[in-house]
Amino acid sequence: MDWVLDIYNYKPSNEQEEKDKEAILEFIKNNDNALLRENKTAHITSSAFVLNKERDKTLMIHHNIYNSWAWTGGHADGDSNLYKVSLKELKEETGVLGRKNILGKENIASIDILPVFGHIKNGEYVSAHLHLSIAYLIEANEDDKLSIKEDENSNVKWINIKDLDNVIKDEPHMKYVYNKILDKLR
Repeated sequence: MDWVLDIYNYKPSNEQEEKDKEAILEFIKNNDNALLRENKTAHITSSAFVLNKERDKTLMIHHNIYNSWAWTGGHADGDSNLYKVSLKELKEETGVLGRKNILGKENIASIDILPVFGHIKNGEYVSAHLHLSIAYLIEANEDDKLSIKEDENSNVKWINIKDLDNVIKDEPHMKYVYNKILDKLR
């Protein structure tokens, strides 16, 4: 279970990550289906916070369900290679290929427990639950052709880092996560 070892070996950057890491590891220990969304309480997800080569823009999608700008990412759906999941979701949701992990190899950039509110997806109600988020800091080519995944997002664009706080002002919990990741570059 290398993926669990990756989480175990992750060095938290603050108290929030220390507590979330501990809770995620405990959840994994007690739930053999933590990688599957069939676990209705919580499940592992993987996201990519994507930057251009110059590190002055981030690639974001306009999320259909939440009507807000967000990073790319999704459910592990049984795949224990969470880095690969983050790259797969990036490609599916934007058309862009991740070039490299900015932090090196498959190093995790952020560990977070994120609430998901009840919502309708594909005509069915999805109960509120938690995403046990394992995120990576990915570099991508700003010149790659962008594409929309219509069942998940209505727009894809590069956003100047200076404008990010304003773009996500209605998502304070994600503002915290994104700024925490950006602090790792400073």
